Amino acid sequence: MRTTADRIRHTVGFELIGLLIFAPLASLVFGYALHQMGLVGAVASLIAAVWNYVYNILFDRGMLRFTGQLRKTPAIRVLHAILFEGGLLLVFLPSVAWYLDMTLLDAFIMDIAVAGFYMVYALVYNWVYDAVFPIPGLKAKEDSQPADCPSAN
Repeated sequence: MRTTADRIRHTVGFELIGLLIFAPLASLVFGYALHQMGLVGAVASLIAAVWNYVYNILFDRGMLRFTGQLRKTPAIRVLHAILFEGGLLLVFLPSVAWYLDMTLLDAFIMDIAVAGFYMVYALVYNWVYDAVFPIPGLKAKEDSQPADCPSAN
């Protein structure tokens, strides 16, 4: 498992880099002022930061419970990103519609586009993060598995 400090570094990095990419891109794509998209992004980032911290702890505990290990295959990484973004979509839809004075349908379409962006971003960010900051002891544990162990393949 990751330490609390590591999880905080992960979350802060994810949110800051995501916001720096999201606000100008969303302003350009959706035609709203940069400050509007920046505010939507900043509020969403604060909510997402809390969700990210809690979600990753729950996901790791679930992986340990159901698989007995923390190694994430590409399929697990895709599932991880989809479930994370699905939870955020439910929270953000009403607030985005209200703030940007749009219908729930328009907010839903915008949120799907934003969720698509963040899903790809989350997949890439988490993959790179795990490569740059590996879970302590995970590599050594994988290398020590016998060749006939199915999870070693």
